[in-house]
Amino acid sequence: MAVIKTDSHLHTPMYFFLVNLSFFDVFYSSVMVPKLVQILLTKNKTISFSGCLVQIGLTFFIASSEALVLSAMAYDRYSAICNPLVYVMVMSKQFCVFLTCGSCLLGVTNSLINTLPLLRLHFCGPYFIHHYSCEMPELLPLSCTDLFPNKMILFTTLVIFGFGCFFPIMFSYTKIISVILKISSASGRRKAFSTCSSHVIVVTLFFVTGVGQYLSPATGSILEQVISLQYSIVTPLLNPIIYSLKNVEVKIAIKKM
Repeated sequence: MAVIKTDSHLHTPMYFFLVNLSFFDVFYSSVMVPKLVQILLTKNKTISFSGCLVQIGLTFFIASSEALVLSAMAYDRYSAICNPLVYVMVMSKQFCVFLTCGSCLLGVTNSLINTLPLLRLHFCGPYFIHHYSCEMPELLPLSCTDLFPNKMILFTTLVIFGFGCFFPIMFSYTKIISVILKISSASGRRKAFSTCSSHVIVVTLFFVTGVGQYLSPATGSILEQVISLQYSIVTPLLNPIIYSLKNVEVKIAIKKM
């Protein structure tokens, strides 16, 4: 974020979205890690109900916003590679800001839609969450209230946000790859394909593990916790490496800095 901010050559739509993606990655890690560190240091494994709701609400907000930003990034690359003649007109600064603000607004909306119905639930015990953080699939089974409305809201929003972001991203990268295959230079084709394939792998892991985790019933297994680590820690760790540090322009800017 600092490198992109200080280097004027990187003030383009692609890097604008990368700054926002980096912000959400930092935010995502900050939601869970501080509480987890406190638990590990103090051995006090409790969290208040309000603290649990905050974790769940922020997780929904960040995950939804990040998914939408990834969609915007895929559209930006699609415009740059498939429609280069109108790219500057389409991806104007105002449009980029609009997409980012829209992502945040929709993320907040999704968070409130899923989090506020939790206030109607009654918890009769046990109060033990088989997880290292508060997440919706692990919290719902602890309630003795009818969970059908909550599950329907969760399912509906996951389908709308999950598949509504995933398929446009895949469509964009399919078009991009089809253009890349027409590049005459073998080295250029290999370089472009390597970058796109990395993006597709990270995006696929993020969506498949995240949506799959929330759609499946919670069992408290080790596998569920490992999958949760993947989309909450591993993906934010890989994003700056794949989207930024593999980029030649960013490498040059870092050396200058």
